[in-house]
Amino acid sequence: MASDFMKFIHFVRPFSKKEKDYMSELDKYLEPRDLKRIKNLLKNKKIGVSFSSLGISEKIGDDVLFPQLNLALEDNETQLFVEKTNKEIEGKLKRRAFRLFSERARKTIKEFIAPNIFGLGLAKEAAALQLLATEPIHILLLGDPGTGKTDILRSVSNLHPITSFGLGSGASKAGLSAAVKGNEIIRGLLPMANEGICCIDELNLMKKTDYAALYSAMEKGFITYDKANKHFQLDAKVRVIATSNPKGDRFVGNIISILKQQIPFDSALLTRFHLVFLIRKPGLERFAKITKKIVQNDKMKVNIKDMEFIKDYVDFAEQVDVEFPKEFEKQVVEFSTELKKDEKKYLIEISPRIVIGLMRIAKAAARMELRKTVKKEDIDKAEEIIKYGLQIKRE
Repeated sequence: MASDFMKFIHFVRPFSKKEKDYMSELDKYLEPRDLKRIKNLLKNKKIGVSFSSLGISEKIGDDVLFPQLNLALEDNETQLFVEKTNKEIEGKLKRRAFRLFSERARKTIKEFIAPNIFGLGLAKEAAALQLLATEPIHILLLGDPGTGKTDILRSVSNLHPITSFGLGSGASKAGLSAAVKGNEIIRGLLPMANEGICCIDELNLMKKTDYAALYSAMEKGFITYDKANKHFQLDAKVRVIATSNPKGDRFVGNIISILKQQIPFDSALLTRFHLVFLIRKPGLERFAKITKKIVQNDKMKVNIKDMEFIKDYVDFAEQVDVEFPKEFEKQVVEFSTELKKDEKKYLIEISPRIVIGLMRIAKAAARMELRKTVKKEDIDKAEEIIKYGLQIKRE
């Protein structure tokens, strides 16, 4: 009886100014039905309200405070309501933040790709766009050791919700594909990254037994395992980004015919990549510029909350279905035809995959800004990246 009386007292008491402020903030995120229940729970002192933030830096956007409910009394039903409501509030706040961030996403995301490595701007931008591709874009960073290739891979691995990272030689028995231990299937790097990005360091050390699996994953989106009466298929719908050193560990010379002899892969594998970047140790002039930038910038510090935000943004943006308008088909055909004419100047064959890659990069550029339609600027950016990747000599 006394308990019912106290409930009545709590129910009829007026809200304090602080509680009114709480309700005013909650009203920005919730429906009237939920607000009514929160009002009742607050009056009966079953919950409290505090404020949280995403913890992002100015590079990402304004970090605003948002309300979160706190359980004051043990009650399973109320706890479930509190958890659901907090998730809904944070989800709405993030969606608003994502819309605002989309205006600066193209400039900002690439700054989180190997931020402590100077140079390789368009290679980093290609990696940033790969994060937002929903169709396979395969990237190979082929070149000298100590040039930051692995740093790019690690950044991609940290910024996408679904990734795997490992050595081409295979850090485990499963390698790139899979292995069986008793009745247990041990997934390798490719199936582990299904619906995401597989980051392979030192692909030139790949085992011969993994070649077929890599071809299948890159081309068909699955791998098969056939050994010791074990036969199965695993989904491996992946985007591959890999590094590789040349034969002899470092490229020598600038003549196409000599450089081709130093590539550690045959054309069957090389042409499966949509983008191949030739990365070389900087010359004296470029080394001086890089050194100057290092001194000016010291060491860039990356906010972990910023990286978590970008990872969530990527997950959100991947839901955007992008259309490639027919009006741009002529531009793509003309660009690809010009490349084919100059094929002898390049390290790799100009195959139809270049065209496919161009279209997918352009769609990823639109998706990065949460746009549903490709613009000319997206195609121009894709062309710039592809041309950069094909260059042998760079400043």
